[in-house]
Amino acid sequence: MKRVVITGLGPVSPIGIGKENYWKALRERVNGVGLLTGVELFDCPINFGAEIKNFDPTIWMDNKEARRSDRAIQFALAASILAVEDAKLDTEGLDPYRFGVYIGSGQGGIATSFDQFKVMLEKGSRKVSPFFIPMMISNMSTAYVAIRHKAKGPNLCVVTACATSIHSLGEAYHAIIRDDADVMISGGTEAGLKAICLAGFASMKALSTRREAPEKASRPFDKDRDGFVMGEGAGALILEELEHAKKRGAHIYAELVGYGTSCDAEHITAPAADGNGAAYATKKALDMAGWKTEDVDYINAHGTATQLNDKTESLMINNIFGEHTPNIAVNSTKSLIGHCLGAAGALETIAAIQAIEEGYVHPTLNYEIPDPECNINVVSGEGLHKHMKHTLINSFGFGGHNGVLGLSKF
Repeated sequence: MKRVVITGLGPVSPIGIGKENYWKALRERVNGVGLLTGVELFDCPINFGAEIKNFDPTIWMDNKEARRSDRAIQFALAASILAVEDAKLDTEGLDPYRFGVYIGSGQGGIATSFDQFKVMLEKGSRKVSPFFIPMMISNMSTAYVAIRHKAKGPNLCVVTACATSIHSLGEAYHAIIRDDADVMISGGTEAGLKAICLAGFASMKALSTRREAPEKASRPFDKDRDGFVMGEGAGALILEELEHAKKRGAHIYAELVGYGTSCDAEHITAPAADGNGAAYATKKALDMAGWKTEDVDYINAHGTATQLNDKTESLMINNIFGEHTPNIAVNSTKSLIGHCLGAAGALETIAAIQAIEEGYVHPTLNYEIPDPECNINVVSGEGLHKHMKHTLINSFGFGGHNGVLGLSKF
């Protein structure tokens, strides 16, 4: 069977853009959560999130193109350019039909949708932008990235809420294994920090309400957690067939060796209380990787800081790993960058690769009071220096969608 490696990283996050800036921020435990500055909030009760401040899309595209593209598209394009550059990939030298793009988005161009609805209501339908549809539809990020890099191979937009990025990466992995492509740009993008999104999540009691101390709001696995904090951003990774990567002398960050996916098929928003759907996806990833449970060193958890998710994810980890559970380092990148929804898994995969590369697991911020119902080895404080060979990345989305990736040190 073909082997798939990761050769390029492109993070666009609230704590840093580009691999070096992102990794530096993770190591220095930079908190990306704060009061929102670029968002019209109306009477929304939530006024904080993990925002990418001073993002300039014209670094990555010309002014006209920037005006005609949603922020989610801009993030995706920037992330893809960073990933291609980091991989030192000569895209013009690739067979374009063996070069593909799988980049997903949970909400697509929801900011554009909100803005254009206002235009229609206030000024009439004739004032709606002719670019509204291509700015709004979720697949346009994959299209923009493919057009920029001349990637004519497999091209899909996965939409599975918060599991989007992991499913995008896992399906890109399969595209290479089944010999549909040699190289894939894959990941996720999200730009949903709008009043309508914040209000919707707030109405369903999913968001933290710590307005008085937003920097303390994202607290995965902590006993006093009260909901997630919305973030935004994009993550793109270059997945490459091993021999193709070796032939061009690429730097290999890690090998993608396992992928599991499932659906709880139980509730539209809540995870299954027994964690069995997520457990099935985890076991599939372990089986594909050929790992025993005691082989896993580290889990980058979904860790949203909602009561149900953290409890269920902890239960699932204990049920699968049993006596080995205390030996597994667990952290949540969402404590630093918020929950970037469709982009979360890609940014967290990049964080996990940093852990493998440097032997350092960044801490889970705001983990102050351990929850007895989250009986796992949560990394906090200064982080953890540890040699790691095998890691899992978890993502679970509304609708019961579950995705788990397995990465190995190469």
